[in-house]
Amino acid sequence: MWEKVQQTVKYIAEKTNFTPRYGVILGSGLGGFTDDIEVGFTLPYNEIPNFPVSTVEGHKGALIFGKIAGNNVVAMQGRFHYYEGYSMQEVTFPVRVMKYLGVEKLIVSNASGGVNPFYKVGDIVLIYDHINMMPEHPLRGKNDERFGPRFVNMGEPYSRKMINKAKEIAIEQGVDVKDGIYLGLQGPTFETLSEYRMVKVLGADCVGMSTVPEVIVARHMDMEVFGISVITDMGQEDSIDNVNHDEVLIAAKNAEPKVRALIKELIIKY
Repeated sequence: MWEKVQQTVKYIAEKTNFTPRYGVILGSGLGGFTDDIEVGFTLPYNEIPNFPVSTVEGHKGALIFGKIAGNNVVAMQGRFHYYEGYSMQEVTFPVRVMKYLGVEKLIVSNASGGVNPFYKVGDIVLIYDHINMMPEHPLRGKNDERFGPRFVNMGEPYSRKMINKAKEIAIEQGVDVKDGIYLGLQGPTFETLSEYRMVKVLGADCVGMSTVPEVIVARHMDMEVFGISVITDMGQEDSIDNVNHDEVLIAAKNAEPKVRALIKELIIKY
């Protein structure tokens, strides 16, 4: 793994001559954030050594390098999922690469199903904790101390300082945001009604099929992490029959301008 990461980092660094400080992983329907970046370089995943290729609609598949108000940023336009058949090491490989390109702060976004009765479709949730219910762990196996410690402290997976700054920005922008705990399941099926009930009983506010592996690996390498989710469906008896990927993309797209503005200002001010 170490050799592959360094090989990929060397290729990207030679291609771009660019040192990003912020990394952004763009989830379903949120790929338009790249329009806010003063783009310097675009590298399609299929041109990058050792990179997987995203297969999910709404995930375009490129690394975007550029600036936001003078801040160096790299954005993943499309992420990888365990349910696509990749290993957890492949899913999280780009996070490792980001770290060694220079990224210190990682912003992860996703679309999720809500179970908190105070949520509604279109709500923006600042993730302050997660529950890992995926069947594989990205750190399972022999640990390479060059990446990080064998046992990672997950007491603060999502940076409290970044969350507090995001809340200040949301107030300034007049955007309503919620706090929430995200539960990660494998997918690719949307949850049954009983599974939604389970998620609620376990103490989560929303559920999705991504994010948790990337955050674990980012914390393994001591990166500061901020997570944001758009509620694209509600796990309720009167609405569950209509849940499908097209509806998720539409709901995420409708919330995208607010999410983009929030992330952009966070990069500028934090």
